[in-house]
Amino acid sequence: MSYKFKWFLLSALPFLFLASKASGQDAKLLEAAKKEGKVVAYGSLESDTSDAIRKAFQKKTGIEMEYWRASATKVMDRALSEYRAGKPLWDVILTNDNPLQIMHKEGVFAKYDSPSAKEFPKDAIDPNLGPRYRNVIVGVVYNKSIIKPADAPKSLEDLLNPKYKGKLVMPDPTQHTTTTQWVASLFKLMGKEKADKFIHDLAAMKPILVESLLPAAERVTTGETPIAITYVKYTFIFGQKGAPLDYVRLGKMLGDGHYAPLGNKAPHPNGGRAFIDYFLGNESMGILAKMGEFVNRKGVYPPLPDADKIQFVEMVDLDKKGFAEKKKEYTKIFLQ
Repeated sequence: MSYKFKWFLLSALPFLFLASKASGQDAKLLEAAKKEGKVVAYGSLESDTSDAIRKAFQKKTGIEMEYWRASATKVMDRALSEYRAGKPLWDVILTNDNPLQIMHKEGVFAKYDSPSAKEFPKDAIDPNLGPRYRNVIVGVVYNKSIIKPADAPKSLEDLLNPKYKGKLVMPDPTQHTTTTQWVASLFKLMGKEKADKFIHDLAAMKPILVESLLPAAERVTTGETPIAITYVKYTFIFGQKGAPLDYVRLGKMLGDGHYAPLGNKAPHPNGGRAFIDYFLGNESMGILAKMGEFVNRKGVYPPLPDADKIQFVEMVDLDKKGFAEKKKEYTKIFLQ
């Protein structure tokens, strides 16, 4: 055996040991998770997406996954009610930042540093909730068969053009919490003075108010309303079904961060850890991206033109009192 080969073996041993140790830990975790029988997640991740991830997770690990979906507010209410009663049925929560921060203040979550977290940018990792796995971005979406791209708005201020009066649809900011946050966060894009004026001018355009972001996008898809304030991802999702949609390249766009924390009273804690490891991994994030999601795992983008150029600006967090105050304020502006 040559000196160089001996040196190579000795140099490689520590790395081989570490790799073996990591694999052993993964195997032990999966074995423990299988003994627990299943993993239960509550969340607001869309059903088509969660079904694809659930099937892939079960196929790869052999661990059964149960998922209950509702709005972020309902997810928070149910999870907190179970936790306070001392009988939580869930292991992992998949939803947006604001309700998770409220839950964190009640001591609901366990800190878990998943090995998959290393593939996320440091500025996308919350010290308490872990990686912000996706950004749900709110923007302006329009129907290209009604509004030609050359004539489409180029900025939020362009929505105030008289030609869009009564032709813009958006969720009701007095009822839909994400839209309440979006309106309350406009100052982060425009500054406070300009944002206050824009909000009043936007209300004067008499936008059609609907219950949430999905029906806003659906009205644009059918051409019933040519332009909407809604999730940018719907451009891709409905585009896959043949809808002639595009989005306005605003550069900076407001949105919400979503996380996947582990409960500190999880009935299946190993299953929860195994799911988080998989969920934050390359395969799962790839599934999300292919379905139009803006994930934060390095180098993974949705198949949406110019997705990599969007500058994400996280919306402000509002507590229960803050939401109540803003909804009261927006009732006077938008409904009176």
